[in-house]
This record gives sequence, C-alpha cells and structure tokens, in this order.
Amino acid sequence: MGPWLVYASLLNGASIALYNGSPLGSGFAKFVQDAKVTMLGVVPSIVRTWKSTNCIDGYDWSSIRCFGSTGEASNVDEYLWLMGRALYKPVIEYCGGTEIGGGFITGSLLQAQSLAAFSTPAMGCKLFILGNDGCPIPQNVPGMGELALSPLIFGASSTLLNANHYDVYFSGMPSRNGQILRRHGDVFERTSGGYYRAHGRADDTMNLGGIKVSSVEIERICNAVDSNVLETAAIGVPPPDGGPEQLTIVVVFKDSNYTPPDLNQLRMSFNSAVQKKLNPLFKVSHVVPLPSLPRTATNKVMRRVLRKQLAQLDQNSKL
Repeated sequence: MGPWLVYASLLNGASIALYNGSPLGSGFAKFVQDAKVTMLGVVPSIVRTWKSTNCIDGYDWSSIRCFGSTGEASNVDEYLWLMGRALYKPVIEYCGGTEIGGGFITGSLLQAQSLAAFSTPAMGCKLFILGNDGCPIPQNVPGMGELALSPLIFGASSTLLNANHYDVYFSGMPSRNGQILRRHGDVFERTSGGYYRAHGRADDTMNLGGIKVSSVEIERICNAVDSNVLETAAIGVPPPDGGPEQLTIVVVFKDSNYTPPDLNQLRMSFNSAVQKKLNPLFKVSHVVPLPSLPRTATNKVMRRVLRKQLAQLDQNSKL
C-alpha cells in the first residue's frame, strides 16, 4: 500500500500522516487526533484489537471523513463500532492484489454502502462467482463461491518469475465469451441486495461432513462466544487414520496469561454456537490455545501453516 499512498496523496494534493510505531496503542489514537487525519486506512485485525482493548477511547476522531479497509475479510459488528469512533463516517472496503496491479472490487462514496461489503467492481474489471459446477453463476443471482476475474484488467500480470503464469492463473478455469477466466483464489458472496462480501481464501475453506464452509464464517461466530477470546482460527484437520476433516478451533485469549478453567467447556460453547448459527451438522472436535496466530507480512492469518502443524501433532500422537 506504500506506493499507492504516496502516489494518490501527491496526485490529489493531500498530506500524508506517517506514524512511527505500532498502531495498536493509545499513542496512535492520539496521533490521528492531533494530525487531524481525514482518511484513515485500517486492517480488520487492528480494529479488533482496538475494540477489545479500548485503547482509542477518549480521543477525538471527528476530523475523519471516511475509513479505508483492506487486507482481510471484515466483521459487521467491529466496523459498526469503528464508525462510532468518528461520528459514524463510512468504511470504504477495498480488495485487490499485487498481481493484478491493484484492486478488483471496492466500495464507493457515490453509492449507498453496506457494512463489511463491497458495492462495485473496480473500473475496468468484471467479476464472476463460480458455482459448485465450476461455472459462473448468473450476474443477477445471489450466491457464494470462488471468485474469477475477466482476463482483461488494468495492470494485471502476464508473467511470473518463479512459476508458470498460465498454470497458476488460467489452467482449469472456465471460459466466458471466448476468454478463459483468471483465477483469483478468494471466496466471495453476492448478496440479494447486489453487494459483495469476502469470505477469505478458497484454500481457507474446509469440507465438514460433505459441506464446504469458509473458515471466516466459523471464526466470526466463535470470536463472540467468550469475552476472554481475542481471536480464533478455524482449521479442518484430517485425522491420522484418514476420514473426514475434523473442525479444530485455535484460540488466542486477550490476556496472554489467562488460563481457561475448562477447555472442554469452551469447546462445547463453540460447538453450540456454530450449530445454532451456522449448521447443526457441524461439530467442533478440538480447541487449541495459542499465544498468537501465525501471520504473513501483510497480517493475513496463515491457516495453512496451522493446519500442517496440527496434522503433524495428530500424527505424532498416533505414533
């Protein structure tokens, strides 16, 4: 986002506010207040920490005209709370990737917005949501599936340094109007109101009892189960002897020194909430507490790393 920030700010005659330090404390909140920031970029994980620690309470953020959010799937409750810190100014969602030269879907101040949702494809981009048969569902029909893009996008890559570009982005993809669609890898939902919601990476989905479900959907439910929970990661772990994936919830507590009195009770609470709010056939098999979740340099949770570690742990237990 650095080059975007510099280029867009200078192009529009704006000033850039740069804070030297972590954004997770009251020092950053005071900086936003004193610098009279008008557009504040956030990542959902940062907002979750602000909400759980109340570190930005008491500061005047009335100068903010809008928020920008990118990097992860957002949460409605957390973003409604965030808007309340700045007289309910809107949050403009934005999603993209380096390999497509920027964004493919966004919110817009020219349209009515929906919390934690996108209102329009980016300029020059066409979106397709693939159904269970691997083909695009009609554009005016609600649904959820893996996202595909029209191959004609401003700034999209045409080669890769260390991999075959065609194999990574086009191999096995369906065609539309004589053009092979480009793979993106995110799971997206188109709502009945015409908005779009992100549900994490396609490789962050799991198969529970023959039903495909996004990790993010389960995590949103589990995050709200216990006030001591800071965040969770839902992982489908194959059992050592083979068979269907078992749902494991990795949990990080707000207080790193907190020891839950009964992990099994927490597991049953997670289980009850998931079955009530998502699907009665889902079952939480294990709860694993960790001090933190593994993340990429851009703060995305590396569920694949957790899945590998937990699968290895199960295998060692069997041995």
